Amino acid sequence: MIDLAGWGEFLCALLFFLLSHSIPVRPPVKAAIVARIGARGFTLAYSALSLGALGWLIGATGRAPSVLLWDRLPWQTYVPLVGMALACAIAALAIARPNPLSFGGAQNARFDPQAPGIVGWFRHPLLVALLVWSLGHIPPNGELAPVLLFALFAGFSVLGMRIIDRRMQRQLGPVEWQRFATTRHALRITPGGVKRLLWGALAYLALLFSHEAIIGVTPLP
Repeated sequence: MIDLAGWGEFLCALLFFLLSHSIPVRPPVKAAIVARIGARGFTLAYSALSLGALGWLIGATGRAPSVLLWDRLPWQTYVPLVGMALACAIAALAIARPNPLSFGGAQNARFDPQAPGIVGWFRHPLLVALLVWSLGHIPPNGELAPVLLFALFAGFSVLGMRIIDRRMQRQLGPVEWQRFATTRHALRITPGGVKRLLWGALAYLALLFSHEAIIGVTPLP
């Protein structure tokens, strides 16, 4: 039987995170905010709100009561190490690249379904990176609060893909949606792609060696 005492902050932080990521982006709410502070102001305000909610949720997770679900085994340490390397590579190949099918793209008018890059493999690469990150962190974190946290992010990723698909199908129409969504699964090595992977590797190393200072736990064996 789980004692609910001490879970108040975690539950409040969890609820605030969910509400802060759902209410502001609802079309009527977003339109009202944009009308007051502009599109750039909305982006900055929403980003600050999201980071604040995430920081509170992570902190509340660390302060939640300890409820052990499974013991940690040596092999579990390597799961997030591999998962984070993959997530960083996917994110590096996706950020600010043309992608009219999801968020995080730039210069979407230049998107070519015959040369889609990472979008040919993952329609929502940033959400896939988040999903890999969250699932990879579950095995070595066998306490209830961290499991709930990473399961939340995994569910958030999967649900986000479905919501964005439905939204983009409405916005693009069936013909354009089919043209963009039918992409080639091709593996092409380009100078730009190699450069992005190098940036992803640097980001991975930065996250790896700053993890203990920021989170308080070393990810290394």
